[in-house]
Amino acid sequence: MQARMKNPAEIMPEAMQALWALKTATDKGSVPAKTLMLVELRASQINGCSVCLDAHSRLARRAGETDERLFAVAAWREAPYFTDAERAALALTEALTRISDRADPVPDELWDETCKHYDEPALAALTLAIANINVWNRLNVATRQVAGSWKP
Repeated sequence: MQARMKNPAEIMPEAMQALWALKTATDKGSVPAKTLMLVELRASQINGCSVCLDAHSRLARRAGETDERLFAVAAWREAPYFTDAERAALALTEALTRISDRADPVPDELWDETCKHYDEPALAALTLAIANINVWNRLNVATRQVAGSWKP
């Protein structure tokens, strides 16, 4: 497989800086790093972004994430490895990644469950992190970036 072009964020350095600044800001929020890594993996699975799946699974393992959790993130509802807070974050990730799948992409029940586990600053960080990984997924998928071409 060959990429159609370089990642657009590489071509436009200001865009790359903005995306990394957003990542840095969300990482400094009160959402646990492992939760954010799971969110990045789940969105990337849904969007079929092999580059992000490859990179974020490597980063998660380096950060101490277990193989069991990494292997089961696609089936988080059925797997026993996730906390209630992580499940809420993963549910929100799926809803915000698949916004066209239903008329009310983030129903009150889902939002209320997420609010049980995250305060407003954490919700802001989580929502921005989900939006950011979706941007990266779309850039990589559109330009057919090759998995393994960037190894963290």
